[in-house]
Amino acid sequence: MPVEEILAIDIKPGWKKGTKITFPEKGNEAPNVIPADIVFVIDEKPHDVFLREGNDLVTTQKISLVEALTGYTVRLTTLDGRSLTIPINSVIHPGYEEVVPREGMPLPKDPSKRGNLRIKFNIKFPTRLTSEQKAGIKRLLAP
Repeated sequence: MPVEEILAIDIKPGWKKGTKITFPEKGNEAPNVIPADIVFVIDEKPHDVFLREGNDLVTTQKISLVEALTGYTVRLTTLDGRSLTIPINSVIHPGYEEVVPREGMPLPKDPSKRGNLRIKFNIKFPTRLTSEQKAGIKRLLAP
């Protein structure tokens, strides 16, 4: 006779893809057979802004060359709904990465601790410059 049972899974903050939750002997039963275990495996859904790398969250900001040279303010909404404003005052060069400590994923064994938020930058370079712009840049950036 079929019997229905609701199995509840309490997903903990920070659980990683591949985490297994096992309900021992909750599978189908048959005469003279021990019921099988039911195993659920956690998967991750892609996010529009963040990519998870271990316990860190990584995001890429598209910025102009002017913003890269003169400063940029990153504005993000965290996964838990908070607004972050992160001013970047140093020159942002290709490969530059800003690390914001403790704004990543909660650590599964200690949710009071978190990974980092890593901000990468995709700098949009101009496709062409006028001779006046080139001369102006040379004047401004000459040693």
